[in-house]
Amino acid sequence: MGAVTPEALAAAARLDELGVPADVVCVTSPGLLFRALRARQGSAPGDSAHGGASWILPAAFPAERAAPMVTVLDGHPHTLAFLATINQVPSVTLGVTAFGQSGSLDDVYRSHGIDTDSIVRAALDATS
Repeated sequence: MGAVTPEALAAAARLDELGVPADVVCVTSPGLLFRALRARQGSAPGDSAHGGASWILPAAFPAERAAPMVTVLDGHPHTLAFLATINQVPSVTLGVTAFGQSGSLDDVYRSHGIDTDSIVRAALDATS
């Protein structure tokens, strides 16, 4: 979970109401997911510290319900870009690429394009 979880959940609910088949993903500590993906690709050993992490990819991103994906993070958008490769889905990555803005949380999130409306627009772009 992360700081933009409320916006991600609100966007996911709105997309569901619209019947838009898209995943909205907000993960602030993607290390386990990244290690599991690298292990699946044969590029890195499994995560032995957690008894192996091979279970996490199909649990979090089941292939049978793969859909276009929007990732959102109050950090750099490339941080979660690898998630779309799990099931090879179209994706849009949202996040913070500049610093120093000030204002209300809503205004700053809107400025960075990580507010609910921006997430919904990104999902609509990813699914079109």
